[in-house]
Amino acid sequence: MVLHLKKNPFVAKHLLEKIEKLNMREEKETIVTWSRASTIIPPMIGHTIAIHNGKEHLPIYITDHMIGHKLGEFVPTRTFGEHATKNDNRSRR
Repeated sequence: MVLHLKKNPFVAKHLLEKIEKLNMREEKETIVTWSRASTIIPPMIGHTIAIHNGKEHLPIYITDHMIGHKLGEFVPTRTFGEHATKNDNRSRR
């Protein structure tokens, strides 16, 4: 994969504005977003972002190891129910 220096990483405008506002006030509060395609950038470190998984918002604490990844990578969209059990009492051959 080739990284192009001409293009900046995609970050949703509303998300970037909220993070900049919190960084200026030096406050920490949970930011709610539906933007799973946004890239994690250094100003996001230390914030908790609640990312939508299709059903609910799951809070994720951003660390320095997450930079460059997408927000959606850290919130699974599918949950495993369980394997179906056979409730028959027939003899097994």
